[in-house]
Amino acid sequence: MSFSVTTWADGGTNQGLLPYLVALDQYQLEEFKLCLEPRQLMDFWSAPQGHFPHIPWANLRAADPLNLSLLLDEHFPKGQAWKVVLGIFQTMNLTSLCEEVRAKMKGNVQTQELQGPTQEDVEMLEAAAGNVQVQGCQDPNQEEPEMLEEADHRRKYREKMKAKLLETWDNIDWPKDHVYIRNTSEGEHEELQRLLDPKRTRTQAQTTVWVGRAGVGKTTLAMQVMLHWANGVLFQQRFSYVFFLSCHKIRYMKETTFAELISLDWPDSDAPIEEFMSQPEKLLFIIDGFEEIIISEPSSESLDDGSPCTDWYQELPVTKILLSLVKKELVPLATLLITIKTCFVTDLKPSLVNPCFVQITGFTGEDLWVYFMRHFEDSREVEKILQQIRKNENLFHSCSAPMVCWTVCSCLKQSKVRYYDLQSITQTTTSLYAYFFSNLFSTAEVDLADESWPGQWRALCNLAIQGLWSMSFTFDREDTELEGLEVPFIDCLYKFNILQKGNDCRGCITFTHLSFQEFFAAMSFMLEEPRELLLHSTKPQEMKILLRDVLLNKEAYWTPVVLFFFGLLKKNLARELEDTLHCKMSPRVMEELLKWGEELGKAESASLQFHVLQLFHCLHESQEEDFTKKMLGHIFEVDLNILGDEELQASSFCLKHCKRLDKLRLSVSSHILERDLEILETSKVDSRMHAWNSICSTLVTNENLHELDLSNSKLHASPVKGLCLALKNPRCNVQKLTCKSVTPEWVLQDLILVLQGNSKLTHLNFSSNKLGATVPLILKALKHSACNLKYLCLEKCNLSAASCQDLALFVTSIQHVTRLCLGFNQLQDDGIKLLCAALTHPKCALERLELWFCQLGAPSCRYLSDALRQNRSLAHLNLSKNRLGDEGVKFLCEALGRPDCNLQSLNLSGCSFTREGCRELANALRHNHNVQILDLGQNDLQDDGVRLLCEALKPSDRVLHTLGLAKCNVTTACCQHLSSVLSSSKSLVNLNLLGNELDPDGVKMLCKALRKSTCRLQKLG
Repeated sequence: MSFSVTTWADGGTNQGLLPYLVALDQYQLEEFKLCLEPRQLMDFWSAPQGHFPHIPWANLRAADPLNLSLLLDEHFPKGQAWKVVLGIFQTMNLTSLCEEVRAKMKGNVQTQELQGPTQEDVEMLEAAAGNVQVQGCQDPNQEEPEMLEEADHRRKYREKMKAKLLETWDNIDWPKDHVYIRNTSEGEHEELQRLLDPKRTRTQAQTTVWVGRAGVGKTTLAMQVMLHWANGVLFQQRFSYVFFLSCHKIRYMKETTFAELISLDWPDSDAPIEEFMSQPEKLLFIIDGFEEIIISEPSSESLDDGSPCTDWYQELPVTKILLSLVKKELVPLATLLITIKTCFVTDLKPSLVNPCFVQITGFTGEDLWVYFMRHFEDSREVEKILQQIRKNENLFHSCSAPMVCWTVCSCLKQSKVRYYDLQSITQTTTSLYAYFFSNLFSTAEVDLADESWPGQWRALCNLAIQGLWSMSFTFDREDTELEGLEVPFIDCLYKFNILQKGNDCRGCITFTHLSFQEFFAAMSFMLEEPRELLLHSTKPQEMKILLRDVLLNKEAYWTPVVLFFFGLLKKNLARELEDTLHCKMSPRVMEELLKWGEELGKAESASLQFHVLQLFHCLHESQEEDFTKKMLGHIFEVDLNILGDEELQASSFCLKHCKRLDKLRLSVSSHILERDLEILETSKVDSRMHAWNSICSTLVTNENLHELDLSNSKLHASPVKGLCLALKNPRCNVQKLTCKSVTPEWVLQDLILVLQGNSKLTHLNFSSNKLGATVPLILKALKHSACNLKYLCLEKCNLSAASCQDLALFVTSIQHVTRLCLGFNQLQDDGIKLLCAALTHPKCALERLELWFCQLGAPSCRYLSDALRQNRSLAHLNLSKNRLGDEGVKFLCEALGRPDCNLQSLNLSGCSFTREGCRELANALRHNHNVQILDLGQNDLQDDGVRLLCEALKPSDRVLHTLGLAKCNVTTACCQHLSSVLSSSKSLVNLNLLGNELDPDGVKMLCKALRKSTCRLQKLG
């Protein structure tokens, strides 16, 4: 049996850079992002082979420090990210941060944290995923060099471990028809060697973490590593001793020593501890199921008291010992192999040192075929079944776990099920499980009175949910007796392989697979409770907690339970279970859910508070149209990131029921809608296109939908055709269309041709696209006489000075366009000259013009000044991130200082001017009573410049309400002047002083002004 594996290393890049990014204020963060433009990077960084990474501006602009660190890790090689950050900090003159980064880089180099992957690493990573044949590795058919004669005690230990593992394996209560292959083939040796050492370091001590969902085979693979070593065919030269530590088995132990812990399996009374300690690099510790330790000690503080554990003979709680082992405190040079469930990895990561993570995904597509063939034998029937299962992406992924495969095969082999429509059985994961359990009990003969059945199902379901609440997956006799489970019922559950005996805990039971426990946990909320218990029932409250955890907090742990819960709302499934399991489903559950939905809908911005796509998954699992319509009646805004067929189908099912939807953001991955018949069956392609066209039809059928955002979508011809047909429909009411970073570029051409003459469209945003020659076509289409466009955004679209000729003609011919955003384009002074000619045209109606970071200089300011003298419509001008200098500001002030200048908002942040430029601004403001917003941040104004500005703002007739002075080299010396303005101004409500060195005395002066009744300030940054 083979396993599909994905490997990744956690070299600490993200976590290492994050503190330095967090230290930046919002203006510094914006400047940092701008410096990531390839043209800026050239000044201080030499890209490998001259290839400068291109980070989509839409992603970069919206990124917070955490997401920015992730983008850096994605687009720059590990060590290069640090160099780039250091270079940017130097460009920004952030001296202290530069020193900190240099010190960290020096320490990282010593620990090899920044070392990039070698060619051998890359080959091994690819090989671990099964893509290439590794070069330079030992031939898998070649045995390792013959060992020297080993010590007697080591041989006995290996023999004991081999016998113990085989006994454990044989005691596992597998279903009798479950197909599982166990061997020690030479091919397996090489695969296990790659899994344990994917980076092929060989001599370097490391920590390898195997991550995967429940039941995909992590423990089985770990046991095979131990068994192969015990057989003498694997790692003989590398490891003298291998220790298998089952966290489930040892978590309940009392305090012990590390020496005693690793001696538990030793064949004699005294293990050679001194030998172990003398050769730590020759030790491998397999720590299986580390989530059990996290569960037993959920608080990290309770595990780590701050003092490292290094003494092998010190008595400590087992959890403390294991954590010290994981943190490389006990045996720093030993190799660790840890297995853990996916949802607990985040809790483990902070304790690891240079870990390498291996994703264990379980059965491959080839394994599925082999497994199903052993159950059905008819290849045509197997192909039909697998084709149908692939349509249910969630179920198909679940089949990577062998026991889920057994459940599917057992369900479809049952005589009653075989006559059902295969599509209806596999439509949802819940339907398959429901039919599986239903048919098991439809003919079951159990020595149980009819009236006892409902109580026994409640007892089983309560056991399941209480186990999940406490994160317990194994139950002892006390647990079953407490819930009231009777022996005949338990025996029946054993017989049908719903429960099985614990293999490492005598007298304990466990659900055969975690998904069984999750199904019955969900069912606990559906079962009708006795009347006498209803008043004291906590089920409704528990249900709301689960919904909040999954839909608001996005916790993966409870997601399967919530999906099963919604799936059980399907009426025909509920009836089926009632008839065969002799139980009663509560009719009040749907009512409770609808009330919860209404409560959520009443909250402010309700649609933004929870994970809408996850709710769509849940409602799609229910397949109840009327219920879905009621649940989605309060949704006004939806943000969907469609990465797979599962998201596509769920969105198609739910969007048509969002009748009050006003805004839809839809990001589509490229591979979802491609028509590659060599990869996908025709039926699957048709199913996806049907779902996509259903989503597009929402633009036509929903009269309230006014805003569509397709940013970061990768589309193909067929989906674009469906989208264009919907946008072209007269019933489509979309007014705002955003298409940032949409590929390929021809998609925008198709869209703009469809929108030509659209009288409803008022806002169009094509930012972060390489438009180039497409600009004339776009502007020509928008000149249509029926077009009613008011807002056009073409930021970061590779526009040049030549593009401004078409833009100038556009703004003079279309009088209803009032806002034009052209930031982050190389328009330069020549381009602005052309635009300014249009600004003086009597038909120009522009009210807002965004020209930030357009490589403008002082000449542009002269053109703009001349235009502002004649233009009476332009009220908002953004010139930030341009090197205007004092000369440029002086030109602007010639127009700004006129009483008839209509500018209300002016952004000059990051424009490289000084107190001399500030002097000109102060003089202009004495004569201008229209400016309400003025941002001068990130300029070297110093105290003298700000003092001049304050003197101009003192008169009470000033209307300025927002002033930006962030990072202007202001000190406490000017706080008295600022305080005076705060006390006298009747309009100033927002003041930004971030990034300035104000000492406590300066802050006291400002606070004194704030306390005065004449101060109107509302926000101080």
